[in-house]
Amino acid sequence: MTPLSSPSPHGQSPLRTVQVLGGGNAASSAHVRSLAAGLVARGVRVTVCAPAEADHAYDFTGAGADHVHVPRSSDPVSVAALRAACAEADLVHAHGLHASFRTVLALGGRRVRTPLVVTWHDRAHAEGPRAHLLRVLERRVAKAATVVLGTTSPLVDRARRTGARDARLAAVTLPGPRGRRAPQDLDRPKVRAELGAIGRPLLMTVGSLERHRGYDVLLDATRAWCRLDPVPLVVIAGEGPLRGELQRRIEDEGLPVRLIGRRDDIADLLAAADLALLPSRWEARSVLAQEALHARVPLVAARAGAVPELVGDAAELVPHGDATALADAVVRLLGDPERCARLTERGVRQAATWPTEDETVAQVLSVYDELTQPQPLL
Repeated sequence: MTPLSSPSPHGQSPLRTVQVLGGGNAASSAHVRSLAAGLVARGVRVTVCAPAEADHAYDFTGAGADHVHVPRSSDPVSVAALRAACAEADLVHAHGLHASFRTVLALGGRRVRTPLVVTWHDRAHAEGPRAHLLRVLERRVAKAATVVLGTTSPLVDRARRTGARDARLAAVTLPGPRGRRAPQDLDRPKVRAELGAIGRPLLMTVGSLERHRGYDVLLDATRAWCRLDPVPLVVIAGEGPLRGELQRRIEDEGLPVRLIGRRDDIADLLAAADLALLPSRWEARSVLAQEALHARVPLVAARAGAVPELVGDAAELVPHGDATALADAVVRLLGDPERCARLTERGVRQAATWPTEDETVAQVLSVYDELTQPQPLL
């Protein structure tokens, strides 16, 4: 049974928790908003430490939490603000590597006395010297945390290899966007017209414009689709350091691809698409994959990271980094409506196996209770 409330360690006042968020990841921000609402409904006091723009976007205060502005920085001023916010907490829960590292600094480094729960929503990506720095931060956080929650089995394994004392698989769901329209209310032709996909297939992908997303492979694959009639349009929603490089290549090679930047209507965009594409070299609990299955849109994804674990047989999986395999899978699906229909039905069944928001909150609260309840004397 889901607990209705959570007492303090002494059973005298509500449990006081602090959620620490860097503010740079949409999935973790949405998760913290959902978690805050569920915890507050169960009688837990919640303070969210995050940049002000994150509160504007996700309305943590509207969920009943207090919000403390803490910049996405590890400078002494930000760490001091975080330390002050955590001073009276019974438990602190940090989300993502950078937020977790700042929290470890704020709580006193290796001598963390306040229970610290860390959720790894994804793997940090970097190349060269920065990759070494990220590995150092991972080890520091994993060893300092009381419990590390990983959203996928590979992340749990990585936490254990990195030195976590206690690493567990987290039940994390994709919260339904506030104000999302019902499918029957979506003006699909209007959305497709806005994107320029009138009378042609629309292929959607979403994610930051970074190297690990595999957009170079996606652009390679589009060459094969140029021979189709009509030519499919690929739309990429997201921002990042590769925008200029990708745009130049699209223009130089005349590829049927549009970069539309960061959007807050991803569910609508996906629901209007014919196929969703996920060419990443690594993904944890992919938001795009979850949104696509919920929207009943066939998904073509690279077999990488935790994607196979997440989608099961409800997607067309291809080897990561293989542009030919990606192109061939898309061509097959565009010419096989029956295969698409089978994938969407499997997607509905697969999505039903994912944890609900209520189950996610219940699991987190059980961890909190375990770490804050007094231990019986032997």
